[in-house]
Amino acid sequence: MDGKLIYLMGPSGSGKDSLIEAAREPLQAMNCEIIRRVITRSAESVGEDAVGVTPEEFENRQFAGDFSLAWHANGLAYGIPIEMNHLLAAGRHVLVNGSRANLRQALERYPTLVPVLLTVDDEVLQERLLRRGRETLEQIEARLGRNTLFKDRRSSDESVHVIDNSGDLAGAVSQLLDVIRFNAVPDRT
Repeated sequence: MDGKLIYLMGPSGSGKDSLIEAAREPLQAMNCEIIRRVITRSAESVGEDAVGVTPEEFENRQFAGDFSLAWHANGLAYGIPIEMNHLLAAGRHVLVNGSRANLRQALERYPTLVPVLLTVDDEVLQERLLRRGRETLEQIEARLGRNTLFKDRRSSDESVHVIDNSGDLAGAVSQLLDVIRFNAVPDRT
C-alpha cells in the first residue's frame, strides 16, 4: 500500500510550522513522517524548521534530482527532498509544508495527495507577520493581498481541506489529525 502525501499550504505567518511541531508526536503515531523542505534562506532565519542552502547549492541539488518537488516563490527557491518518494512507496504517509502556488504541480505528480489549507484572519496574519519582522510593511501588505485572492479562489474548491488557525493551536492540530485520519489512515474496524 502506498502512503498518502499530506500537502499543507497557507500564507506565511499562518502558523504552519507551529502546527507541524505541535502535531509531530500524534503524526508519528499515525505512520506519518514530516519532511523538512530545503530553502534558499539562511538556516538561522527565525521560524521554519528547514534546511537553508545557497541559491547555487539549491540549483545543483535540483539538477542532480535531489527534489521530488521544487518551486520559486517570494524570491526564494523551495524543494522537497526525494526521500519523500521512498517513504510514500514504503507505505508511510508524509506531511510537507507546500505552496499554494505549486499545488497544481504537486497534484500532477501525486494525484492522491490530500491538500490542506491553513487559513488565518487577516488581522491575526498581519500581527504575526509584523511580530516576525522578516518583511517590510509593503511586503506584508502584498502578502495580505495575495492571501485574500487565494482565499477567494479556494472557497469553492471542496477537495481542499480548510483549517482555521486564527485561534487555539490545539483546535487546529485536532482538525489536521481528523483530516489525516479520514483521508489517509485505513479504518481498522
